[in-house]
Amino acid sequence: MFRNPRIRRIVQQVQQQQLDPVTLVEACLERIHRYEGTVRAWVLVDETGARQAAERIRQDIRQGNAVGPLAGIPIGVKDVFDVRGLPTKAGSRLREDHVAETDAPMVAALRRAGAIVLGKTVTVEFACFDPPPTKNPWTLDMSHTPGGSSSGSAVAVALGMCLGATGTQTGGSLVRPASYCGVAACKPTFGRIGLEGVVPVSYHLDHAGMIAPTVDDLATLLGPVLWPENEPGTACRIPPWDPVGEPDQAVRPRLGLVDEFLGEADESVRLVVLAALERLRAAGASIEPARLEFDFAEIRRMHRRIMAVEAAAYHRPTFPARREAYGPNIASLLDEGLRVPGVDYAEALAHQRMVRRTIGERFGPFDALVMPATNTTAPGLETTGDSGFQSPWSYAGVPAISLP
Repeated sequence: MFRNPRIRRIVQQVQQQQLDPVTLVEACLERIHRYEGTVRAWVLVDETGARQAAERIRQDIRQGNAVGPLAGIPIGVKDVFDVRGLPTKAGSRLREDHVAETDAPMVAALRRAGAIVLGKTVTVEFACFDPPPTKNPWTLDMSHTPGGSSSGSAVAVALGMCLGATGTQTGGSLVRPASYCGVAACKPTFGRIGLEGVVPVSYHLDHAGMIAPTVDDLATLLGPVLWPENEPGTACRIPPWDPVGEPDQAVRPRLGLVDEFLGEADESVRLVVLAALERLRAAGASIEPARLEFDFAEIRRMHRRIMAVEAAAYHRPTFPARREAYGPNIASLLDEGLRVPGVDYAEALAHQRMVRRTIGERFGPFDALVMPATNTTAPGLETTGDSGFQSPWSYAGVPAISLP
């Protein structure tokens, strides 16, 4: 059930009463009980609520009522999203007493589609830089970071504690933990998923997205929550993703390799990426160097500036008066944001608009760009990793998918 699951197939089995949604929830809860004490992926698990939701779906199916395209799928929700009746702590003791009155729209859309919320997954403090208690599950001594800030979501999916999880990305908080934990993630185009009911970091950089075992699963999970291009504020379905056909009918994607990033990656990362490129070529993809002609060092600087200023603006009611309640890394970011002159912030926003306006032109003849998701494999627990390979694409607002 949990080894490379295909959510569409599981939903079909649930709808046809070949798989009981209650049994599916219990299987996830069993894995949470087995591994949670070691990896610490969850802030809280709503076992009662999840069982009740699964029972309602079971009864609807037995009575012949219509159920959604995610019927019975257990998911985790990153603890920056509001979930009705549950706390939204955002990894901070400043929010210990917070309880959400309503679901964030993304959570509500997933529920309408039939997804079952198992609970809230761990995020780093206010989705910034201070390392979380969560451990990467793929080393015996638990000595490596799962990445951040969607740490718990990536680990929960990797261990089959749930079949998908929400996440957010301001710099690299979806792509990086998914890469470190060996699962798939998608950050859709900026603005395609609403951020109401989500604790913000930066209004010009924040994206919501999903983490799942496979790209097929990502497409299924994202369908009910993406906004149409011309109808902001509403939910929609996207056509189900279909694999390429027989070799003579297969789509032949044109991929642009971003050599600058490949050259900056550690050898262990480069070897894996080069092997993946060979598999893509063997499957019929054309791969050529992509020359984007952006100053990526400047993009990273401007990204940091916008993030720092907008985070500082959000936290101004409690920082620096409650400085002792903040971790050292986020406190440093907020200090930095408070020092930035208004004209420098305006300059960064103008630069970002230029990049977003021209990024499509720089894709040239390519359907997509290819590059390493991270510059290294997962480092130690003292950090959540380097966002330098992901932040340019958050800055540009373009969609990004991390392949395990």
